[in-house]
Amino acid sequence: MADRERPLSPDLQIYRPQLTSVLSITHRLTGVALSLGSPVLVCWLIAAAAGPSVYATLHGFLGSRLGLVLLFGWTYALFFHLCNGIRHLFWDAGHGFELRTIYASGWTVVAASAMLTLAAWIISFSVHG
Repeated sequence: MADRERPLSPDLQIYRPQLTSVLSITHRLTGVALSLGSPVLVCWLIAAAAGPSVYATLHGFLGSRLGLVLLFGWTYALFFHLCNGIRHLFWDAGHGFELRTIYASGWTVVAASAMLTLAAWIISFSVHG
């Protein structure tokens, strides 16, 4: 019996990710995405100050398909990180640790992030076309 190899823990072949672990990893990844997207915001501000030709160049990239996909992802990351951060503030205050509440607040974060992202984009396109 000692010769038999035992699987390492956790065995990734049988491990089923839980909502809490997925949201925790996603919270970290959205923080990284926001950090990587922040220089784009700085470039946008510099381009706006540098003049119309520089701004038009950056606006051309951000208006492309790739630019729009990156902006959409960054918007979702912003809202997810915000909503999950609010959830963590409630946890820091000692609220919402019942298993049922943890799952309800987790799914609320996912839904609220999606709705806020879609609302921001719908409003943006309705205002600016």
